[in-house]
Amino acid sequence: MCHDGKLVFMSLLSSESQLSTRRVRGREKRNITLNTKLTRTEYAEVEHHCESLGLDFGEWLRGLVLREVRNDAGGLAVMGEVTSLRLILINTLEPLLRGDKMTAEQFKEMLRYVKANKQKAAEDALASYAERSKDQP
Repeated sequence: MCHDGKLVFMSLLSSESQLSTRRVRGREKRNITLNTKLTRTEYAEVEHHCESLGLDFGEWLRGLVLREVRNDAGGLAVMGEVTSLRLILINTLEPLLRGDKMTAEQFKEMLRYVKANKQKAAEDALASYAERSKDQP
């Protein structure tokens, strides 16, 4: 063994890279850790949330991080459907409350409008929520 720090460091790197290619239960071995600091109160909130979901803290955090990184399309789809319902309610109830009547053709046209615009409306709503959360401590 050489006492040169570089040689020892290189051997550690090569053994770590060999370990990282191992597979565990059909997936790549997880060997990188992400850390963050929380207050006791914040940690208690997170712990309670994880318990309510029946998830280990690490499982919950990994899922949260990966959904954020992968831009969870499922969340956007759900938000799109919620936004669709909101648009239908607003565009249907408002004229009816004024005493106007809506023909079947007007209703179909409104549904076409909602279908064409729901994704953009959902993206705008999510962006608005994200912006509000940045403003809060």
